[in-house]
Amino acid sequence: MNRRGVTIVLSFMIVLYSCGFRGKAPKAVQDRDPDTIFPRGDIIASGNFTGTAFLQMLVPADTVYNTQIGNVTFQPGARSHWHFHPGGQILLVTHGKGYYQEKGKPRLIIRSGDVIKCPPNVVHWHGASSDSSLTHIAISPNTPKGAVVWLQPVTDKEYYGGIRE
Repeated sequence: MNRRGVTIVLSFMIVLYSCGFRGKAPKAVQDRDPDTIFPRGDIIASGNFTGTAFLQMLVPADTVYNTQIGNVTFQPGARSHWHFHPGGQILLVTHGKGYYQEKGKPRLIIRSGDVIKCPPNVVHWHGASSDSSLTHIAISPNTPKGAVVWLQPVTDKEYYGGIRE
């Protein structure tokens, strides 16, 4: 675990101790990958992903903020289907390596620390590389316009296509 991770864990333990918590860590803490900030969440079983991906909703859509935020973790080789967001989407990559591709453009490599702006109504996909997991915070603003429209699966040819670094 890196220094930042140790600091976060120690800070969390101090807060728990100061609040009188003396037992086993909460399930949300137990389910965390040691290299990620938020819990991994549950397997996404919607049929809109190839491979195994997990979702932990952090902020559900509401009428005050009109934004939903989720922590998404892709196992190696996992990816979304082609899709678009009527209100756009922002991806904050927090761990690992993966890909992002807009329809008709080259596939891009994305890594921890990258920020991807998916424009409204632009067809795209994203997921982990074949040799690394990928975790990102998915921010979907303007939810009254619609959250996501799912399309066809990403083919292996598209997934393994050319890379622009």
